Amino acid sequence: MTRTTTSGLRRSGGLRRSSLSRPAALVATLGLAVSGLVVSTGSTDGAVAAPSPEAPLTNLDHLDFLGDTATPRATARHTTYRLAREPEVGMLWTYADKRDEGFERIGGGTEDPETGDWTQGAYNADDISRAAIVYVRHFEQTGDQDSLEKAYQLLRGLTYMQVTRGKDRGNVVLWMQPDGSLNRSAEPVELPDPSDSDASYWLARTVWALGEAVPAFRDEDPRFARFLERRLALSLGAVERQVLDQYGEYYRADGRRTPAWLIVDGADATAEAVIGLAALNRDGGTKQSRRVMRQLAEGVAGLSGGDARRWPFGGVLPWGLSRSIWHGWASQMGGALAAASQVSTGSTSKVARRDAFTFDPWLITSGGPDNGRQPTRADQVQIAYGADSRVQNLLAHGTRAGDELAGVHAAWFFGANNAGVPTYDPATGVTIDGVEADGRVNQNSGAESTIHGLLTMLQLDAHPRVAEIARTAEIGDGVGVTELQAEEATLAGGARAVTPESRWTGESQYGGTGFARLPVGGRATFAVPADQPASLVMPVTDYRPRSRAVTTYTAAGERVGAVRSGAIGAQGRSEAPGALLPQTLRVLPDGATSLVARTRGGAARVDAVVLQPLVTSHVLGGDGHGTAVLRNAAARPQRTEVTVPGDGTARVHVYDGLGRPVRSTTTQAADVPVRLPAGGFAVVRR
Repeated sequence: MTRTTTSGLRRSGGLRRSSLSRPAALVATLGLAVSGLVVSTGSTDGAVAAPSPEAPLTNLDHLDFLGDTATPRATARHTTYRLAREPEVGMLWTYADKRDEGFERIGGGTEDPETGDWTQGAYNADDISRAAIVYVRHFEQTGDQDSLEKAYQLLRGLTYMQVTRGKDRGNVVLWMQPDGSLNRSAEPVELPDPSDSDASYWLARTVWALGEAVPAFRDEDPRFARFLERRLALSLGAVERQVLDQYGEYYRADGRRTPAWLIVDGADATAEAVIGLAALNRDGGTKQSRRVMRQLAEGVAGLSGGDARRWPFGGVLPWGLSRSIWHGWASQMGGALAAASQVSTGSTSKVARRDAFTFDPWLITSGGPDNGRQPTRADQVQIAYGADSRVQNLLAHGTRAGDELAGVHAAWFFGANNAGVPTYDPATGVTIDGVEADGRVNQNSGAESTIHGLLTMLQLDAHPRVAEIARTAEIGDGVGVTELQAEEATLAGGARAVTPESRWTGESQYGGTGFARLPVGGRATFAVPADQPASLVMPVTDYRPRSRAVTTYTAAGERVGAVRSGAIGAQGRSEAPGALLPQTLRVLPDGATSLVARTRGGAARVDAVVLQPLVTSHVLGGDGHGTAVLRNAAARPQRTEVTVPGDGTARVHVYDGLGRPVRSTTTQAADVPVRLPAGGFAVVRR
């Protein structure tokens, strides 16, 4: 688990830990040793030797190190498969902090030195479920019986955390202490509280794990498979009772019509349940599992929006209560829809393709899978969960376009990140916990990072050509998006920079240090970079219901467009009135050196102006190869050139915004000519 605080308790997804470090007070509490814990010798310090193309990338050593056992007692609400006969169940430590001598396993929160309990717990259902998926997939891919045994033990532990009877039956307790006791109410508080009192991320991930595990155990251990089927039905009953009781109903959030039947109001959590059900239903499934998958997938698809020119650029937003947020972690919505469409009739396939082939080229060429596009790059921390989510989504399509983009995303693990260093070490199986915008890295390696690093490595081992692209991981020159913060503009006419007590609005986050308040007659002048290519102008405005403010943007003596701050629907179910949203205006005039915003009619809050080049690119190189992704945000075809590193022939594959092939060409030229269709993209590989 990794922790983010920007989205508040409701979006915790389990409590997510900072990608840099736990607060200093907690570090002081933990000290350099924790009684009874084991220290691993795995390390990511120094250079990581490049694996040979023939060597498997998947190394389970660090995940094995995080494993443990507990001996819980059977209660009226909690038991598991053969608990009396096999009293120990599999567990997994939540965090592993880097020490001089290796890694030390850590629980969540602070430890009571007398009892050994943690304010959250030592083990959590979120990570246990996903670790079981790693072992299941490793077994299915390699036939490794040890992985099957570890999956068996973790699934026994996970199902112990399920509630078996009463009004909360099918729900899941999030945390367990080292002695096997459950902690239903963690400190700090997480929602739902108690953690088994309603639908949750951990319920969704339990469905994911059980859905993938049942087919794997049907031949190997039919009796255990039948037990897992019963427990999956139990959790699906909880989903039907607490979520799908609102199937077909909608609510409004800042004017958007939003499905009311998403787990924790999120397409992110819901999608992970859909992934598990799709895996089960490929192997037959049940009437219940097929119905629940179809209905949940329909809800996820309802949060799709935008196109190549307009937010959210064809992507599926993760949270029904915000029109302004996209995040890299748990962004498996498109992959879930692709998987569901392969086993059930429905309209989710096109939404999945837009998420993969319109949104991902934008994401790749605008900085990658940040923890928060809110909607500017307000949280540029990147973690394994985010990179892996995009890899999984793209490979779910089984197409050349998906494979190529997946390889570019997977390059994050091999050095294509802000630190320029590998984040995964195939010699130890360690995946570091995160990379900051300024290149600082978190050398810790907790369960979530380890799990999602391994999920990507399993895919790369199964797709050697994708792995070859991923190893081309030195970031070269590209053309990206420019964000101009409004509070840093030249302000006049009563306009002023505002630094709020918190940049978090309740449903999104201001970029930079805050925003600019432009009263009637207020003016903000943005300096345009000297080398800015032809670009769409996208002001990010804090829209407010009933606002009369109109902000007009001009450049080089031409009117670029206007934004009406009141053009937003009623708050409805969202957690703050109004929304931070970009609006796409015209193309910046040629030769413009500044962009001027003037407000009339009322006071406006301007967060930033995004300059979106019509053609963007992301270029990677290394080991005599090169890869480039180019994207066209224009409404008509564009011709461009890109310098691609490497030797030999460059192969150009051009696609439309749904990933359908348009043309393929080859060239020996260093500067590769590319013709991009409107809203489409190209991948060049040398």
